Amino acid sequence: MEIEYLMLGAAALFAGFVDAVAGGGGLVQLPALFAVMPETSAATLFGTNKMASIWGTATAASQYLKRVHLPPAVLGVALAAALAGAWFGARTVSALPSSLIRPAVLLLLVAVAVYTFRRRHLGVEHRPRWQGRPALLAAALTGFGLGFYDGVFGPGTGAFLIFIFVRVFGYDFLHASAAAKFVNVATNGAALAYFVAHDNVLWAAAGVMAVCNVTGAVVGSRAALRFGAAFVRRVFLGVVVVLIGRLAYDIVRTWGA
Repeated sequence: MEIEYLMLGAAALFAGFVDAVAGGGGLVQLPALFAVMPETSAATLFGTNKMASIWGTATAASQYLKRVHLPPAVLGVALAAALAGAWFGARTVSALPSSLIRPAVLLLLVAVAVYTFRRRHLGVEHRPRWQGRPALLAAALTGFGLGFYDGVFGPGTGAFLIFIFVRVFGYDFLHASAAAKFVNVATNGAALAYFVAHDNVLWAAAGVMAVCNVTGAVVGSRAALRFGAAFVRRVFLGVVVVLIGRLAYDIVRTWGA
């Protein structure tokens, strides 16, 4: 069991780093859980992943808060809307089969990647577009929409959040990543409440992974703060490309089954 925990800890450390910079830590951490514990139910592995990752996400959010100024009202509205959206998403997940969601998400991710690659100066400067009620309305729509998506499907939530904060709100990639962490804490918390209530968490494994995830989150957030928006942009594009490859593989495998 020590070897298994060592492997999961290493995966969680790297996942925490990636997630703190640009989201997408689940691409590393969740496959590691499935590989190390293939006999465990999927729901329990998902719950364990959420329990480990939420601590790293919260740690990254607190690190950003020390150095990056974000409007409290906008964040508060986005958080509340994300909680509501995640709850409704979890309630309707059975009505929206993943076989239909995956192709749509794949196309959206390709569009995000192409748009970001073509606009080299996108997200380099921090120029918020809205103040007051328009900003609050945009925050509510963003939080609810991405919260709902996270409750229904999940993969790519962090990347979509960052892109929306950059493209729609006018944030640079550093501020967008910081804002995305706060919304992700809310959506992860809503999902985690369900898993805990249904006893779908391996507490010992989650504890080891949480410590490693937090360590990676501290290193990742400090790297983002040190190297700035350009660094976050590069990691973001890398995460999006990996997400596209992962979803494309899943779609092809499903069609071939």
